[in-house]
Amino acid sequence: MTNDVERLGFAESMPLVIVTADELGFAFATNEGVRQALDHGAATSAGLMVPAPWARAASAAHRGQDVGVSLTLNAEHDLYRWAPITHAPSLLDGDGGFPRTPADLWEHADVDEVRRELRAQLERAIWWGFDVSHLSSHLDAAVMRPEFFDVVLELALDYKLALRLPNAEVEAIAGFPFRRLAAEEGIAVPDRVVIVRGSAADALTELVDELKPGVTEIVLRPAIDTPELRAQTDDAPERIDHLNALCSAGLADALAARGGQRI
Repeated sequence: MTNDVERLGFAESMPLVIVTADELGFAFATNEGVRQALDHGAATSAGLMVPAPWARAASAAHRGQDVGVSLTLNAEHDLYRWAPITHAPSLLDGDGGFPRTPADLWEHADVDEVRRELRAQLERAIWWGFDVSHLSSHLDAAVMRPEFFDVVLELALDYKLALRLPNAEVEAIAGFPFRRLAAEEGIAVPDRVVIVRGSAADALTELVDELKPGVTEIVLRPAIDTPELRAQTDDAPERIDHLNALCSAGLADALAARGGQRI
């Protein structure tokens, strides 16, 4: 995305940082966490999971905002589940929801059903009133297989959207050059992506210290603390920590001190 740095009006040497509050729609707690991170914190963008239970409710708070669609083909939690929004038998597991793992999905997913489902997710987000700016893939499930990546690339081209894609190390594991394929089609892709897991403070300190020219996307999953969130997922403390990190002055100040520009 280095050429896009100049098209955005910045010098090529300028470190640009997208701060994404991810998993909007997962629960009320995440909807409120994303809202706070965008309105009062360092977040500059969000990622919406359209099939998730609280996605529709999110539209009231975020209509018209810079929101990406996190194309979703998995429901990874044991008891907290969601399912396709289209008729897609091959995208279900025996529990009636999306498969819990990408590997399970890849074993039986029909490409035509994937195409209908992912297009429907994007179109529903637009119909709800979101200003969709980019696409990503929940758990990377839709970009780690070439036949599914073709579907994602087609959507990005049809709707003129940027793509968040895994870094080159993950591309090597996938075994096909999805970053190069996107670049050849003129799709904007961040130069590097940092998915924050565990302590946000430690991860963000390391990231800021190693900030480079080009576009870096930092992805966190902020949420407020509620009993429901703690019942829904074992990583509730991590999500709460992410919100605290995004809403403290530390991240924005550290990026500014290193010459980074949030976009």
